[in-house]
Amino acid sequence: MTHKKLTVVTGHYGSGKTNLSVNIALDIAESGEKCTVIDLDIVNPYFRTADFRGLFDKRGIDIFAPVYANTNLDIPSLNIPLESLLKSGTHIVIDVGGDDEGAKALGRFAPLINATADKDVLYVINKYRYLTKEPEEAAQVMREIETSGSVLCTGIVNNSTLGAQTTEDDVRGSFGFAEKVSELTGLPISATCAIESAMPEEAPAPYTVKRYVRTAWEQD
Repeated sequence: MTHKKLTVVTGHYGSGKTNLSVNIALDIAESGEKCTVIDLDIVNPYFRTADFRGLFDKRGIDIFAPVYANTNLDIPSLNIPLESLLKSGTHIVIDVGGDDEGAKALGRFAPLINATADKDVLYVINKYRYLTKEPEEAAQVMREIETSGSVLCTGIVNNSTLGAQTTEDDVRGSFGFAEKVSELTGLPISATCAIESAMPEEAPAPYTVKRYVRTAWEQD
């Protein structure tokens, strides 16, 4: 997957947005390019790109997050200099909160995002999440996100996984689902995500990722 200067990552709760955002940022840094992550997930207190600040620091990745990220306060401050960052030439990865509620924060930056030509607005889908098991449901959630955030998606990322238990057959079994979502939305499949051991050879636009976001019971 070619990384644009601006990558916005959206999707349903639990679709794997944050893990994808972390992988993209690390890949950009590994290529020698400057990268800045913006954590706009003001809804989910459990999995946020802000949780990887230490890892990002080691790789030279800057991060901007709501002032109250990782706290229980309800109204975070979104003092994020997106315009300056866009002019600086750094690659920017924006991790957006789940569904239309999470996308509301994106609306504050919609004019700048919409005016940026070199961008991807990726909609992450996961066939194995209970509220988006049907293509029609996934397509509807995407439309709600677009309306709430005032930003149109440009591509679909098939991230249909089952965590550490994911097999090639699990990923392969999601191809038809992703194709139908692509058909319903009119958007291309920008990537099929999976860990290396679970990536089928025939996967459309394969993008091998590492699992950085883990559940509490998987932590050491």
